[in-house]
Amino acid sequence: MSGLETIKINFFIKKTKLLKNGEAPIFVRIIINKERDEYGLKQSILPKQWNESKQFVKGNSDQAEKINQLIELHRTKIQSYFNFMTMDNQPINPRILKEKMVGKKETRRTILKVFQEHNDNARKLIGIDFAPDTVQRYETCYMHTKDFIRWQYKREDIALEDLNHQFVRNYELYLKTERKCAHNTAIKYLKNFKKIVRIALANGWMKKDPFATIKFKLKPVDAVYLTKEELDTLINKDISMERLRQVRDVFVFCCFTGLAFSDVKSLKRQHITTDSNRITWIHKKRTKTDQMSTIFVIEAAKKLMAKYKNEPELIEKDAVLPVLSNQKMNAYLKEIGTICGIDKPISTHTARHTFATTVALENNMPLEVVSKTLGHSSTKMTQRYARTTEALISKNMEKIANLY
Repeated sequence: MSGLETIKINFFIKKTKLLKNGEAPIFVRIIINKERDEYGLKQSILPKQWNESKQFVKGNSDQAEKINQLIELHRTKIQSYFNFMTMDNQPINPRILKEKMVGKKETRRTILKVFQEHNDNARKLIGIDFAPDTVQRYETCYMHTKDFIRWQYKREDIALEDLNHQFVRNYELYLKTERKCAHNTAIKYLKNFKKIVRIALANGWMKKDPFATIKFKLKPVDAVYLTKEELDTLINKDISMERLRQVRDVFVFCCFTGLAFSDVKSLKRQHITTDSNRITWIHKKRTKTDQMSTIFVIEAAKKLMAKYKNEPELIEKDAVLPVLSNQKMNAYLKEIGTICGIDKPISTHTARHTFATTVALENNMPLEVVSKTLGHSSTKMTQRYARTTEALISKNMEKIANLY
């Protein structure tokens, strides 16, 4: 909870719903901030016997004392539930308190059920509307959300209408502290979660958007890439272990082509063509964005493809290179970095940044060409990869060095 919640508990009679004996039913109304709900006490009294300002029954009769004791009991219990749930940081609203008092719950949609339904549908649309990695991120986000609800609220699920601004803030704190997620990683999970909330809002299952006043901002990150010297060291290093050699070859191939891990993993021989000028090309839609990549395959990359051309296992799969899982690739790349004396956190995506910066831009390839090769929809996306390196500054400054 935010600590700003205030509660009002009002008792009143409904004169518009008089019973046959002329008595009016007594109700209790719970108001938390601007939300309200009410329920009947299953008691009634003649309107003239009700003290509206003091909210109890007039007189000293047995009936009056019985009803007044019941009113005080409900007031105390509601206040106690509110105090406990506020201190325990549980989601709270008038409906929840009403359910605790009357002892029954309405059948309603919950966040994890809606999330699971979304993920089930997304899994069916892999290769159509969703990339496999995207579906995996949603499934990981679902598990984080489930664990958070258990950790924070000691519950298995939460009703959609119980989600509020503080739930989102608590979730963000949980991801960054308990799950040890970096800021940008936490924000990406919250954006996945926000999509599920948007689905619920669009279907009318929620009235208020818990993200309404929240804006997430990713922190700019300097992408890791290899310099020309580091890339040369990695290419020429004599590596005795076959599994590391294969990982090195795949990584270097991505440095020469700009392919992301998911794209080199799904690269088939059918994606490679040779034109009338004997130039080899890769024409392949990106797994992530469905944008077409048009890649000129340089001689060094062709040699790597030729190296594995006759591998029976690859022929059977119509694959070009022996690509392991992303997790194993990243683990082995750390070993390779240590062997080569490269003090950088190398991952499969480092190859894509290395292509954009060291291989392409430092060799004066126009940004538009780099963008088309990487399969970006605009050069704005490519600019995130482009880094103004010392080598690039030096090349351009040499042009004007002797002018003045």
